[in-house]
Amino acid sequence: MQVQPYLYFDGRCEEAVEFYKKAIGATVDFMMRFQESPEPHPGGIPAGCENKMMHASLRIGETVVMASDGYCKGKPTFSGISLAIKVSTEADAERLFTGLTDGGKATMPLTKTFYSPRFGMVTDRFGVSWMIIVQA
Repeated sequence: MQVQPYLYFDGRCEEAVEFYKKAIGATVDFMMRFQESPEPHPGGIPAGCENKMMHASLRIGETVVMASDGYCKGKPTFSGISLAIKVSTEADAERLFTGLTDGGKATMPLTKTFYSPRFGMVTDRFGVSWMIIVQA
């Protein structure tokens, strides 16, 4: 069994995919726009969403993160959840933290803690909360 996050960017999915490729080295496994679906979308395609992402699958390290534009309303919300990235070096932590902070906000600076040589939290430009931790 696997649990994989599925993020709804509400019309900003392609922008998010490009950002994560640059910021944290994500790679795209799959992308499909609403208009490319081989079957009709249940309930029809939301107006103005024909060229938006129906489904995207990204690989971040060993993890698959799935994403979509959802209903394309332009106001994604990611309340009550954080994605945690464990890395083996402080240099990797710095690089990822810096990348995710671009256009976002550090909510806890990357610092030494009792459980890790480097730990920090950031909310990226899309409102997704991330925790970066160096394995102790």
